[in-house]
Amino acid sequence: MNLDRLYGICMQFRGKVKQKWGAMTGDVGAVAAGTRDRLFGGIQEQRGISKRESEQQLDDFMRRNRNGRALSMRRRAR
Repeated sequence: MNLDRLYGICMQFRGKVKQKWGAMTGDVGAVAAGTRDRLFGGIQEQRGISKRESEQQLDDFMRRNRNGRALSMRRRAR
């Protein structure tokens, strides 16, 4: 197993813990950070790429899709 994939699995777990902690304490920022960590870990696990590359891919995706409504509108247009 690639170490980058293993690190991705760990990041997904870390994200789940952050999300649960944020939900228990009512901290919306922690929930958002946990969601980001889970996405980041998923990218890294599936593709087996380095931390830097997966961060860049996630940042590019978030930059392109800042408005969630615009993303859902694109799906309907198809």
